[in-house]
Amino acid sequence: MNNEQTAIQTTYFSIIGNTALALIKGLAGFFGNSYALIADAIESTTDIFASFLVLLGFKYAKRPADENHPYGHGKIEPLITFGVVAFLVVSATIIAYESIQNIQTPHKIPKSWTLIVLGLIIIWKEISFQIVIKKSKQTNSSSLKADAWHHRSDAITSVMAFIGISIAIIFGQGYETADDWAALFASAFILYNSYLILRPALGEVMDEQLYDDLILEIRERSLEVKGVLDTEKCFIRKSGMKFHVDLHAIVDSEITVKSGHDIAHKLKDYLRKEIPNLGHVLIHIEPNE
Repeated sequence: MNNEQTAIQTTYFSIIGNTALALIKGLAGFFGNSYALIADAIESTTDIFASFLVLLGFKYAKRPADENHPYGHGKIEPLITFGVVAFLVVSATIIAYESIQNIQTPHKIPKSWTLIVLGLIIIWKEISFQIVIKKSKQTNSSSLKADAWHHRSDAITSVMAFIGISIAIIFGQGYETADDWAALFASAFILYNSYLILRPALGEVMDEQLYDDLILEIRERSLEVKGVLDTEKCFIRKSGMKFHVDLHAIVDSEITVKSGHDIAHKLKDYLRKEIPNLGHVLIHIEPNE
């Protein structure tokens, strides 16, 4: 299974999981008198739409390179990440608004059994986060990473709800709004995570040089090719799950143009073989002094 197929399969996992949890949270919140759980259900509902957005992005990014897009369609990924972050911000805003409204509205103490529901949800969402974040690292997908953090933010919202409901149940009358305050604090954390997700995606769009480990690996691998004496400049641009490379390779100044050309082709082929996530590799030949 290639990276694109892995990412799409992982996104389906997120959609199915979030749909089930949104229903469970909504019903448990309604029948269990928990506004924090209802807010949590809203967050899971926005996760469903965000995951669908990620799925559409992956399907578009799979399109092969064409005349108008010689480097492929991978740049749609960070743009999709912006959309996912927008969903996070919207859900955090809705949760904060609903929490403030509920704090000002008298209501019953949540049912104690909602803690069991929340405990199971927290465990499942953390497992989901670990699964999706692992796949995002495997595929080098920024939008899959954003989707993973949806799971983590959902887990955090549920933890806050668990704490709030526990306080309301333990201390009783006068503490009915504890779960609403918990949801409000969770919304602030979701906004903070939104920034953490947005920052690397913005760097990807701006072709920011963020790949020092990959550059080091490229330089080391290049010296394994016969005829390459050293490397000079190495620039990397990320597009979707692929990394496009511009590399200056130093060769013997006494060799022919054809020999230099052949070395460049060997180097390009070798790098793409040894580092499968490389896309276009442009080799510029430099003579040694």
